[in-house]
Amino acid sequence: MATKARKSTGKSRSRKSAARRPAAKKAAAARPARAEGLFDMSLAGLGRTLEGLNLSSVASTIAEGRRKDLAALVAANKKSYEGLQAVVARQTAMLKNAVSEWQSMAQGAGGAPGFGRLDDAAKQTFSLAVQNIRELAELAAKSQTEAFEIVRRRIMENVEEVNALIRRGR
Repeated sequence: MATKARKSTGKSRSRKSAARRPAAKKAAAARPARAEGLFDMSLAGLGRTLEGLNLSSVASTIAEGRRKDLAALVAANKKSYEGLQAVVARQTAMLKNAVSEWQSMAQGAGGAPGFGRLDDAAKQTFSLAVQNIRELAELAAKSQTEAFEIVRRRIMENVEEVNALIRRGR
């Protein structure tokens, strides 16, 4: 009898595990099918949503925004270049002025200039150099500020455009 019990127990175990296997296989097969179904449904819903949208107006809005971005960058580069030209022109004028001052000082001295006069000339030259450096720095800062302002305005316009699109989409 012990043998029969073992056999019957063995048989019942194999029947139970055999019964579990198809159910587990069915559940595993159903999971991907449900996931694919959800994916298909979400794609179908996305497709219907996209069909309802007027993509030509969205594409033209995006293209117009990028055109404005490029125009802002071109304007900023132009301002920066103009500022650089102004700095170079001013440096050239300062150099010419300094050279002519030194020439006039050398001609006016005639003979041997005194140390007092050289000391005064050095102080004036140093003072003028500091003023010139300050002026050049202000010119450069002004041109960079103007260029940055152009880009900043365009960024703010982009933010406003995105906010308008979001409001329109709601």
